[in-house]
Amino acid sequence: MPLAALMPLALCDLDQPTIEAWAAKEGLTRPSSARLTWRLLTVFLTWCAEQPAYASLLPAKNPAKTKKAREALGKAGTKKDVLQKGQLAAWFAAVQQLQNPVISACIQMMLLTGARPGEVLALRWEDVNTQWKGISIRDKMEGTREIPATPYLLHLLAALPRRTMTEPKTGRQIANPWVFSSPTSATRCLTEPNNPQTRACKAAGLEGLTLHGLRRSFKSLTEWLEVPVGVVAQIQGHKPSATAEKHYTVRPLELLRLHHERIEAWILEQAGIVFDAKAAPGALRAVNALRAVAV
Repeated sequence: MPLAALMPLALCDLDQPTIEAWAAKEGLTRPSSARLTWRLLTVFLTWCAEQPAYASLLPAKNPAKTKKAREALGKAGTKKDVLQKGQLAAWFAAVQQLQNPVISACIQMMLLTGARPGEVLALRWEDVNTQWKGISIRDKMEGTREIPATPYLLHLLAALPRRTMTEPKTGRQIANPWVFSSPTSATRCLTEPNNPQTRACKAAGLEGLTLHGLRRSFKSLTEWLEVPVGVVAQIQGHKPSATAEKHYTVRPLELLRLHHERIEAWILEQAGIVFDAKAAPGALRAVNALRAVAV
């Protein structure tokens, strides 16, 4: 991270000129990550100034809070990477051709649920309720939220491998709890598949689409169906934006499923994927307009 350049310095050496020079250099090559680390540094120095053990090492004014440093790092732009309706067929075809089926299913889930990448990767098998067709998402805002397990998504999950892993303390083999597992990862959980997503998008001629852009795409695509904004927000884990929505509207999982299944069916239709939503999970093949894809 950008702060590595400042780590060798003593706390008393972090003065305004030093931090401004650091900001000017980092702002040229990686302004986004530098802005984040600059904010973290600012908060850290504020904390140090409040601690008796460190307060005497710093000037009265926080050395990171300078106009020059802020200007050197610039302002964050509005990200607009999003999948358009007409691009769905190319995107699905490229993602389904990824060699790793776990990564392919993971990326497709990010689009079909609009969940944050970290929320999808943190999914455990115990979070998937096939009886009541619900998925418990570990929400960074509210703790957990329940979303529908839609038909196509259940077929993707049913085809994933149930791996085992070695328990660190005992050395015995136990079931890998992660839905999107990885036999090579230290945690045995899949890390963010940024590179596979980039390769798939490049093959589809959609360069620049990020994993978080898939979350943005879910919200944008629902506009075609005129789905209630509150429904989409609840599925995605956004906080209610109005008093009535926050205090007076209670949507059970069944009502969310009514809308979410319609969203999924429409997205698959636009992608040219023929899919029988009534078939038992794992018992059929989803057929793409160009080729058959095992689910």
